[in-house]
Amino acid sequence: MTNKPIITKYGCDPVDFKRYSTADIRERFLLKSLFLKNEVILTYFQPDRMIFGGIMPCDGKLAIPSSNLTGTDFFLQRREAGVINIGGPGIVTVDGKDFALARLDGIYIGAGSKDVVFASESASDPAKFYIASCPAHAAKPSVMVSVAGTEKTELGSKADCNQRTISKYIHPAGISSCQLVMGMTRLQEGSIWNTMPCHTHDRRMEVYMYFDMKPGVNVFHLMGQPDETRHIVVRNEQAVISPSWSIHSGAGTSNYCFIWAMCGENQVFTDMDAVDSNKIA
Repeated sequence: MTNKPIITKYGCDPVDFKRYSTADIRERFLLKSLFLKNEVILTYFQPDRMIFGGIMPCDGKLAIPSSNLTGTDFFLQRREAGVINIGGPGIVTVDGKDFALARLDGIYIGAGSKDVVFASESASDPAKFYIASCPAHAAKPSVMVSVAGTEKTELGSKADCNQRTISKYIHPAGISSCQLVMGMTRLQEGSIWNTMPCHTHDRRMEVYMYFDMKPGVNVFHLMGQPDETRHIVVRNEQAVISPSWSIHSGAGTSNYCFIWAMCGENQVFTDMDAVDSNKIA
């Protein structure tokens, strides 16, 4: 078992962003390898202090390593976390209490949780725990939710190639948190566009983690200010950081799924600034 050091990513302002090459954008905002056998892979986005990544236990148990980045005695001393399992059946143990997570089940882990351990039920079909964590000012109870128990919203249309189901895991009307909001969007067959028409929300940043992409499928993830956009080519089980000033949208060569996680000033899902499609450049 190995614990790699947490990677730190630094933000940029939109003026600097305009000067970035494709390689610069990928280096700053794309996370390529989130799930490696028996490893914890985490990235720290410094401006908003969100930490996210993948945990893939196969032959034993894995715990989140301590890091001087948080300046605390243990990882969740002043943080909360959300976890969604995109792999085989797994178990998350929070301070001695076991939570069994089937594929696409999730758990909210409250601030102050000291001993958090991840395990798979089978080494041949390991769990893949996607985690997002942000600072928290109060302790909330740790709660598990099945994908069937999430609040769902149907959006888009077949005619517009964006028919999709949004499953909300951590949000004000569901699992309560301090500032973390987390959920999943699944596009139906024949649909390729997500979050279009696009929007920004200067009050919170967001991370997309794309998965369930068939071999050879790519997603062209759009980011940047609405009047000067850029794109990143994203492949299966990779994540993209979206700064608060950036749009976050994409189109795939086939349908796919993604987990979204946000932190910032508020938790209102509909708090967004819509962008006129005619003004996107």
